[in-house]
Amino acid sequence: MPHPNARLTVHGRRLLVDRVRAGRPVAHVADEMGISRTTAHKWVRRWRAEGDAGLYDRPSRPHTTPHRTPADVEARICDLRRERKLGPARIGPILGLPASTIHRVLTRHHLNRLRWMDRPTGQVIRRYERSRPGELVHVDIKKLGNIPDGGGHRIMPRQQAGANRQATTSARKGGSPVIGYSFIHTAVDDHSRLAYSEALTDERKETAAEFWQRANAFFAAHGITVERVLTDNGSCYRSRLFAQTLHAAGIVHKRTRPYRPQTNGKVERLNRTLLDEWAYVRPYSSNAERTDALAEFIHIYNHHRGHTALGGRPPISRVNNPAGQYS
Repeated sequence: MPHPNARLTVHGRRLLVDRVRAGRPVAHVADEMGISRTTAHKWVRRWRAEGDAGLYDRPSRPHTTPHRTPADVEARICDLRRERKLGPARIGPILGLPASTIHRVLTRHHLNRLRWMDRPTGQVIRRYERSRPGELVHVDIKKLGNIPDGGGHRIMPRQQAGANRQATTSARKGGSPVIGYSFIHTAVDDHSRLAYSEALTDERKETAAEFWQRANAFFAAHGITVERVLTDNGSCYRSRLFAQTLHAAGIVHKRTRPYRPQTNGKVERLNRTLLDEWAYVRPYSSNAERTDALAEFIHIYNHHRGHTALGGRPPISRVNNPAGQYS
């Protein structure tokens, strides 16, 4: 794309050629269009040699780079990055190359950020995004320890928090006290990142199926028809009840490969956001207080919090404009 102050676009270059072809001197046409004679002659010469294709911009990248790092050295750099997760400052002394050269090679092969790589295999993670809302919804469960009434160690000394925990927990059959857990069930649309989340008491198949029915109603209320659901291989998601619940709504169920949470990465990333910006963002005096704050955070996430994948806009903006392109 030409820069904002460019005198000539492709349309302007065609106009230049047409005026020269009509018999007018190149110098006169160049003066009228506010460009130099050299530039005018260049575009006329390129048109005569290549036709209309010659009027389009070309990349400034050179055809050859004689001093580029040899291919076998680049392969060695990439192998060290994938296998040992070393950075430029560590790889440089091993191969006798400057760190700046190592960095350029890693950038060229998209290996300059460790977060772009799958840690066990060292392979670059393939990012994907569905083209419309509802085409794929990610579903997952996050387990959190409950907060005793009065608060835990985040708002009082650990010794006092331990006594408070013992005093407020319910007893198991054997008499040993236990505080229990909350299970955060979450569904997020792959395209728009619109999210729905609830804090529930377990992760049984009945709970997961009932949660999905409410989540599906939430998406339907925003005009989203869910086509596919992607989950991990948890027992509740492998149950016949969950499969029947999806089948009754005409939804296809997909599951991730074992030990590949990257496939379900959008809801995994939302789980981390929930921890940072809801569960641990401030001390809570009770589990009920934290649970009540979840609905408020999800509203902020959907309607007000900017998302980097959406050009700094909240998810609701892409629901309302599914064809919009955000940079």
